[in-house]
Amino acid sequence: MKTTELRQKDVAGLQAEVKELQKAHFGLRMQKATQQLTNTATLRSARRDIARAKTILVEKQSAEKSAK
Repeated sequence: MKTTELRQKDVAGLQAEVKELQKAHFGLRMQKATQQLTNTATLRSARRDIARAKTILVEKQSAEKSAK
């Protein structure tokens, strides 16, 4: 997911997105453990997507706190 798409979401939407990405990453890890995963690069991209979403989430949360 691109950062522009993530920045358009609100805090609740970002939290839901992080949970969804973490579930997908867990599924990929289980596929790797059972040797069903053929493209292991998807694990790396999933981790980076989670980090990207969490970074934007923290930015939005701190912006809300400073606005108050």
